[in-house]
Amino acid sequence: MATAPYPAGGFRPAPPRTTDTGESMRVFAAVMLGVLALFNGLDGIAAISRSKVFVGGARFVFGDLRAWGWAILALAVAQGFAAAGVLARNQLARWFGVAVLVLNAFAQMAFIPSYPVWSVLVIALDVIGLYALIAYGGRPESPPPPEA
Repeated sequence: MATAPYPAGGFRPAPPRTTDTGESMRVFAAVMLGVLALFNGLDGIAAISRSKVFVGGARFVFGDLRAWGWAILALAVAQGFAAAGVLARNQLARWFGVAVLVLNAFAQMAFIPSYPVWSVLVIALDVIGLYALIAYGGRPESPPPPEA
């Protein structure tokens, strides 16, 4: 009786493929960009329409609530385009997403007087999205295992 685990023909089944961590983080980053685009879109529209959800009498360093609403809405549109590009595996869109997330974090810092807790939450989501795009977004697919 032979003790070899495989027949003498040399056939060895390929190990099961696991999901590549970089691929999962790329999809996570794209979804995070999409969620932030939705959040910022709602926030921008609410600011443009002078909704009552914002702190009354907030004083801004630059502009007013409506001006910051337009800025946040423009960032939401840019984040939506970046999310679509990252899902399409476009490296330029990945770095555009990084730039948009950094700009959004700075814009939210200036938007803090109008809705402090929400702005801090969005800044935290920006940092998580930045980590996903920078740390894992550009890893190449792992090569197949060498044949023996």
